[in-house]
Amino acid sequence: MNTAARTIGISVLSALLLGPVVSFAQDSKSAALAAELCKLLDERKLDSVAARQAGDQYVGALYFAGTQLLVVRGKFGSAARMDDLLGKKEYREVYMDLSGASDLKTRAFIMDLGANGLRFKREDNQPFDTVDVGGKSYQFDGEWGRAKMSEDEYKKTFAATDEDYAQMLQALIATLKKPS
Repeated sequence: MNTAARTIGISVLSALLLGPVVSFAQDSKSAALAAELCKLLDERKLDSVAARQAGDQYVGALYFAGTQLLVVRGKFGSAARMDDLLGKKEYREVYMDLSGASDLKTRAFIMDLGANGLRFKREDNQPFDTVDVGGKSYQFDGEWGRAKMSEDEYKKTFAATDEDYAQMLQALIATLKKPS
């Protein structure tokens, strides 16, 4: 077998063996939704949006064009205040209230660096996404060992967090798509 054929064979074998890992790593439910939300915010020249989500929970986002999307969700002591702010489209106020005074047990805070959805791991020395949920912090940098997690725990945590984030983004998108 010549060198070129051996190199092609190794490349094909590597692709077959690594294919499932790569596809899982790139499988982000939140990526397309984050892109859609950012596009809507850009079109409307907004830097924040908020919504009621799943009964007594609220979600708010602060957007820094092209660089990051900060999203917080949780229960808030005064639903009347939240509903009033939402009615007035005072989205930044909702975000601020949720960031500082929402119920810690129900709060989820996502720092989507790149405003491109959650990423399974750090790519090319780019910043990585972080999530605070249920009193725990997670870094999605692909280094589960440093986080004292097994690879399976890391994958499950990423998948659950990404799904939750996708639901938050859907609520925010729905708010922007509502007729005025």
